[in-house]
Amino acid sequence: MNQNASEFEAPPTLPALLWRFRAMRFWPLWLAIALLRALAWLPLPVIYALGWVGGGLAYALHRPRRRIAGRNLRACFPGSTEADIRRLARAHFRAVVIAVLAGGIAWWGSRARMRRLTQFRNRDIYERVRARGAPIIVLAPHFVGLEHGGLRLSVSTPMVSMYQRHKNPLLDAFIKRRRARFGAIQFDRRRAPKTMLRLIRGGRPFYYLPDQDPGRNAAVFAPFFGVQAATFSALGRLAGITGATVIPCATRLLPFGRGFEIIFGAPLADYPSGDQVADATAMNRAIESLVAQAPAQYLWSHRRFKTRPPGEPAFY
Repeated sequence: MNQNASEFEAPPTLPALLWRFRAMRFWPLWLAIALLRALAWLPLPVIYALGWVGGGLAYALHRPRRRIAGRNLRACFPGSTEADIRRLARAHFRAVVIAVLAGGIAWWGSRARMRRLTQFRNRDIYERVRARGAPIIVLAPHFVGLEHGGLRLSVSTPMVSMYQRHKNPLLDAFIKRRRARFGAIQFDRRRAPKTMLRLIRGGRPFYYLPDQDPGRNAAVFAPFFGVQAATFSALGRLAGITGATVIPCATRLLPFGRGFEIIFGAPLADYPSGDQVADATAMNRAIESLVAQAPAQYLWSHRRFKTRPPGEPAFY
């Protein structure tokens, strides 16, 4: 299938990146990328141990993000004790740092290593839909293992995904390059080009990240763990246009560096309904079910409830 080059950006080559971002202000980020590349050579249990220690330090030192995580957890798990909230938040910070340090494996690890480090739960759900040749939207909320999950699925079948531009141009360009290494095609989140829709209809699974705060103008409000959350309404429209089956999916870190587990949930039933709020609520309910599988590994340090319904006070 021919793609219209104006609708997506081909990943830049490494020499092009080195030349374009040769200015001294980019050197610290290049050093961080080199460090991440070096870490990718280490066994995952060693990376896990480093991240466990580093995550404990991050929890102790990064007060603003610690407060955000605590606020989110108290709202979403109102029956938990303060000791439970602190324990869960600390485990979350450790999971975040482990995932960041292990990111080099997702970006540079061989196909064989990606397969070896990943196990699946309920993979038959995904494979049955693929075997029918039906379009698929993989509903992939923001768990810490998100990067690894998308790239591991791309090892077997090249994916389609959306991206949101990063403020740092080097990081933005580099992330796009690494995510495309197994043939994934990425489109700017600000638009849904016709080529992307054709690719989904033609059998490329769409790895869709739905659960950031989209702001008031792009959102409907739907409950997430009982809290009204500004929620993207695009999933229902995309499923309706493409006729895709929506399969929830989360990627979690296994304990002690034993690898990653990609978990598939039951496809969303009778979806889309045609009602934006009902569809957003169904999506959030599916994400809640995934969070129950690995509560500490959802991105609680993100300001998920920043945008409030009219008349409500600031959440943070």
